[in-house]
Amino acid sequence: MEILNDQQIRQMLLNRDTQRQGFEAAVRQYGEQLYWLVRKIVLTHDDANDVVQNTFLKAWNALDTFGGDSKVLTWLSRIAINESLDLLRRNKHRQTVNDAEPSVYNSLLADPYFDGSETEALLQEAIAQLPDVQRTVFQLRYFDEMKYSDISQLLGTSEGALKASYHIAVKKISEFFKLRD
Repeated sequence: MEILNDQQIRQMLLNRDTQRQGFEAAVRQYGEQLYWLVRKIVLTHDDANDVVQNTFLKAWNALDTFGGDSKVLTWLSRIAINESLDLLRRNKHRQTVNDAEPSVYNSLLADPYFDGSETEALLQEAIAQLPDVQRTVFQLRYFDEMKYSDISQLLGTSEGALKASYHIAVKKISEFFKLRD
């Protein structure tokens, strides 16, 4: 199977005759990358798979609105992040209804797909306590080492607001660990 660059995939998506092949190439090429982007936000393997599947479904249904102004990966990432945030909001509502949910820390340690240490699980517990947007900004900046300009394009937020969100998130995570000492 031939690996295509983003511009080639974008051109295929914009042409009705090659849309299907372009979309299949996008799924092959960006599926794993989107999975890991989403996994850092929603944390569990099953939720990440669901979000990625929903992302591709929404992208396919919105293909006619894709104007090709951005990279295909940027477009898909924006959909994936929005889907992730929607899932977090739905889960937060469910958790309010059912407060017997296990902590992120305990859930991760019980997850057969989680291969991190206890410290990493604690970090994820701290991150999970952040508001959704702060959490997403922190994940993209800290783990993906994304530039603020790229995050700004993904989230549609000013770089100044993103820097403030990141700074506040770091402060809250530091406080979480100080309280654990």
